[in-house]
Amino acid sequence: MAKQTFTSGQVLTAAQMTSLQQTAMLGGAANAKTASYTLVAADAGDAITMSNASATTITVNTGLFSAGDTVTIINLGAGICTITAGTATVATSGSLALAQNQGGVLRFTSASAAIFFQFATPASGDIEGVTAGTGLSGGGTSGTVTLSIASAQSDLVIKGFEEDVNVVASAATGTINFDVSTASVWYYTSNATANHTLNFRYSSGTTLNSALAVGDAITLVWLNTNGSTAYYPNVIQIDGSAVTPKVPAAISAGNASAIDAYVFTIIKTAATPTYTVLETQTKFA
Repeated sequence: MAKQTFTSGQVLTAAQMTSLQQTAMLGGAANAKTASYTLVAADAGDAITMSNASATTITVNTGLFSAGDTVTIINLGAGICTITAGTATVATSGSLALAQNQGGVLRFTSASAAIFFQFATPASGDIEGVTAGTGLSGGGTSGTVTLSIASAQSDLVIKGFEEDVNVVASAATGTINFDVSTASVWYYTSNATANHTLNFRYSSGTTLNSALAVGDAITLVWLNTNGSTAYYPNVIQIDGSAVTPKVPAAISAGNASAIDAYVFTIIKTAATPTYTVLETQTKFA
């Protein structure tokens, strides 16, 4: 039911009471759209549904609604439906671009400003269904999911309370692809035979750039074994592109007859991508 003004003593019909109940439950009268649409004052309390295979917009202008008015918006179409600020201001902590079967409530805080509260969906970060696997039991879109902390992967490289170490009985040389999906600590146990390149990536088929969002950071450890000749990782790369780490002091060699631990903290600072990389070297003899 669109927003109305009632008078004292007015008798409501059964249809009006049903519509009021729908509105109170954030349903409202169904107002189906198939093309881009600009909200009007009569939409207060209603539910706008969009059905279009192509991209559409729902535009919000000022001077039509009062503080406390709500409009429910649901996208039923395959095309993205974007809630667009016309002359009004629209804020959200979710997304104004709604994929198919996504929606939310537009609540006005004044005649010229609204906040869009997006319903929780997988695109906004919630889990819709879980496939059972290592460390997980359960699945589907409902029911109980059990997490085994000791074995379930809880982030990119940290697994439960144990940190995986990739122990390799090889000598460091050439280019070493440090796949963080395998482990966050890599240990080459044979004596290095040359200075070498460390190339950090998520896996052989996935870039670290795609796995990290702007503002994410990851800390990785490279353990290099040296014999009588001290070698070290003299070239550092991320997804095949060279980066220059920031260091407390210049690193120009390894340490003979020792294990050198190199700790790298990689911070993604921009989507281009841009990284700040911090590196330290510690000798263990």
